[in-house]
Amino acid sequence: MKLSREIKTGIIVLTGILAFVFGLNYLKSSSFFENAKTFYAVYDHVGGLQPGTQVTINGLAVGNVNSIRFRDSSGKLVVTFSVSNDFEFSKNSKAEIYDTGIIGGKGIQIHPVFDGAPNAQSGDTLQSSTKPGITALVQEKLTPLQMKVEGAVSHADTLLMNVNSVLDDPTKRELKQSIAGLNDLISSFKESADKLNILLDSNKGELDRSLKNMDKITTNFSKLSDSLANAGLAETVSNFKTTVERLNTILGKIEKGEGSLGKLAHDEKLYENLTEASRQLDLLLQDFRLNPKRYVNVSVFGKKQKDYELPENDPAEQNQN
Repeated sequence: MKLSREIKTGIIVLTGILAFVFGLNYLKSSSFFENAKTFYAVYDHVGGLQPGTQVTINGLAVGNVNSIRFRDSSGKLVVTFSVSNDFEFSKNSKAEIYDTGIIGGKGIQIHPVFDGAPNAQSGDTLQSSTKPGITALVQEKLTPLQMKVEGAVSHADTLLMNVNSVLDDPTKRELKQSIAGLNDLISSFKESADKLNILLDSNKGELDRSLKNMDKITTNFSKLSDSLANAGLAETVSNFKTTVERLNTILGKIEKGEGSLGKLAHDEKLYENLTEASRQLDLLLQDFRLNPKRYVNVSVFGKKQKDYELPENDPAEQNQN
């Protein structure tokens, strides 16, 4: 089929238009005719970053994302972007992916570093990082809470199952009986309270008089306390305290063996001598009572006194043995 000259002319014009459109788009995404540098950054995940997205430094747009491609079979992504030559920064600077808005959208922001290292040149690969977005932060905060809620729900479900297993038919009947008994107990308390109120109402006058008498007794006791205080009770107590302290001092000296009483209380030999003397005096009195002639001789008309003869069973001798 032979094409006419008009058709050929139309095809040529259409091809030129298409070539012009594609060339214009290529020049927009290429930095060949622009005053910009091309950099690379490698990411594990770009989060929906698209070519043509702006690249910013401190919030100022300084370039665009040119392309995104896989680096190798590991799945890592290489992002190619251009940055204007108007701003210089170290090659140790970092290219970070961040959320450009609340709803969504990703962009790249350069964190420039001025550490004295060589400046970044076109073709360098910058360090990469990803700033968590609002969704990721919310998810990070809500995940522990979700786990706690799930654990609480699980524990509540286990508790309900345990309660259901415990509350069998006999237990339910016993629980109902306990509740009924509690109701009866409360009713009894209420009746007792009503009777107590009636009793208080009927004896209100006596209670008032009793309270008044108690107030009088308290007043009298207060007056008695004042009288005792004015009578020098404090001085008497102080003197008694001094006397008790002195008595304690004397008793302490006696316990230590100081003084006559102390020596008498601790000298066993003196005690034994006194005991022996008492026993001898007792024997003397007994012998005097039984044998008065041994000690008293009365001579009438100058009669010669008879010599005293010791009895066979002398109690004094027996006691001595």
